[in-house]
Amino acid sequence: MPHGAAGARDESTRDRVARSILTNGPSSAAALAERLELTPAAVRRHLDHLLDEGLVESREERVYGPRGRGRPAKVFVLTDSGRHAFHQAYDDLAATAMRFIAEAGGDDAVAEFARRRVSEVEERYRGLLAQAPESRKAEVLAQALTADGYAASTAEAGHGAQLCQHHCPVAHVAAQFPQLCEAETEVFSRLLGKHVQRLATIAHGDGVCTTHIPGTNPVPPVSDGEAARTTR
Repeated sequence: MPHGAAGARDESTRDRVARSILTNGPSSAAALAERLELTPAAVRRHLDHLLDEGLVESREERVYGPRGRGRPAKVFVLTDSGRHAFHQAYDDLAATAMRFIAEAGGDDAVAEFARRRVSEVEERYRGLLAQAPESRKAEVLAQALTADGYAASTAEAGHGAQLCQHHCPVAHVAAQFPQLCEAETEVFSRLLGKHVQRLATIAHGDGVCTTHIPGTNPVPPVSDGEAARTTR
């Protein structure tokens, strides 16, 4: 095979490895090999290349809840540079604009901006979830988020489920202004009719944004005034 063709093939496979981490969150080499139907040696070779380029980094797997025996598994996550390779939507200009809002109007203005930003999303999603049976609402929400570029998925967790967003186009800005994450979490609660809890966020250094959705305890409607108070 010509050298150029081999290089193109390697680049394509390397992109599949990086994209799998983006879509599925922190992943071990073994999990990547199984998911992509590659040999462990091939995956390690591509991971080494991505590490050298600064597109991924390795870390100990985060464990929520009691930790079992043995050393935590090593997983690979995308770095900021790696996320930029997948078209990070917000940049320094957005952060500068948010700082201006904060300086001009304070925290209340930032919170109001965050609520307005997600209000259009809430309206679009409300119709989708209204048509879904209770048992599939979280899955439908994940599908809607994926269509908007958040690479979301759901998994059973205890007496409820976890909604995982493996990509966040506002991560850099949300790291400075957590009101964006708070407003999004409030929208999830209203759409699902449950008190959801944000367990982890990409903005704060986690490999994935994770939201716990309880299986019971629906929440009553929240008035605009009450919603505003909860964000302060």
